[in-house]
Amino acid sequence: MELQHEFTVPVPVDEAWQALLDIERVAPCLPGATVEKFDGETVTGSVKVKVGPITVAYRGTAVFAEKDESAHRMVLVASGRETRGQGTARATLTASLGGRDDGTAVSVRTDLSVTGRPAQFGRGVLAEVGDRLVGQFAACLADRLAGPAPAAEQEPARPAEGEQAPPGRPEPEPLDLLRTAGLPVAKRAAAVAAALAAVAVAVVRLRHRCRAGHRRRR
Repeated sequence: MELQHEFTVPVPVDEAWQALLDIERVAPCLPGATVEKFDGETVTGSVKVKVGPITVAYRGTAVFAEKDESAHRMVLVASGRETRGQGTARATLTASLGGRDDGTAVSVRTDLSVTGRPAQFGRGVLAEVGDRLVGQFAACLADRLAGPAPAAEQEPARPAEGEQAPPGRPEPEPLDLLRTAGLPVAKRAAAVAAALAAVAVAVVRLRHRCRAGHRRRR
């Protein structure tokens, strides 16, 4: 599926460009995401997604396929697989930056493919989740750009691959799809679950009646 979003940050385009390339600086603005390693081109990390009572963790990589500084255009290709399960996620994000009087407009096109449990919600729910996530990310990024950049010596050491985060760096909360999508979507999901439960109960009752009728005929 293809998703299109646009947001504005209150800094000049060159500053916004450098900020978006600083993965470790913007990663905290991405709900459920943890960056384990970044060498300037490839990001290794994980994302936790919560679907109702179920939490799904993806682990994978993201690679800058294109970084055109003169055109302020970047392409990031990300792919991941469930750590416990067969589900996969793949996304190609194309971001274009343009200067405005009040800052920089960022246009993002996402080609997304998801398999496994989160895919059950379909395009409508995932689009609503994407809209809200982009809004949260834009607000968080604007706050970070408005403040001073964190000093390198104040950044805690990131864990090596396979190691757990140190006590001073708590694990991020999973991205809750239902809560992020909002109450209307949660109600629709609950209604679907209730309908399926009602159908299951009806089938069980029908089977019970058929068996009882069969016994009486015998």
